[in-house]
Amino acid sequence: MVKESLIFREDMTIEEISEVANRYIESKWRSMYESMYEQLTAAFADIEDAAYGLYLDQLMPFLFDQLEYAGFSTVEKLNENDFVIGKRLIFRNSLEKWGTGDNRSRIFWNVIYDKQGSPIGTILTEIPHSHLKFDIPSAPVIYSLRESVREQVLQGIRRIKESG
Repeated sequence: MVKESLIFREDMTIEEISEVANRYIESKWRSMYESMYEQLTAAFADIEDAAYGLYLDQLMPFLFDQLEYAGFSTVEKLNENDFVIGKRLIFRNSLEKWGTGDNRSRIFWNVIYDKQGSPIGTILTEIPHSHLKFDIPSAPVIYSLRESVREQVLQGIRRIKESG
């Protein structure tokens, strides 16, 4: 069931996918944050950073469902100890190296595959957050990279964060 006019097409480039994803996030993130704020603030007192996972569990699945509906795949073989949030965000495919205690940045990456199973690129999901209290100081952002090999993706993330 489609909740929005957010529709990915099977012929989209990785850049077009990130543009559509960012429009969706921009339209949803704040109202979702505000509606969940009390619950997530209470959760943060008990589970700290895992409260952001509860938020992403609500924000992100629609995007991944829509990508799959359009014929794309983001599925990666999971390891036994993998921790997954937001349907497809895997912690071992993330970095958190930027920002201050009250405005940290974690970036997750997902390689996107077309119907034939060929990688078209990688989407990066950046979630700004505080380690001091429950707070998402600005909208999550989706970036795109043409690269799909892990070391190249890591270089791409560093390039984005160091130029920003």
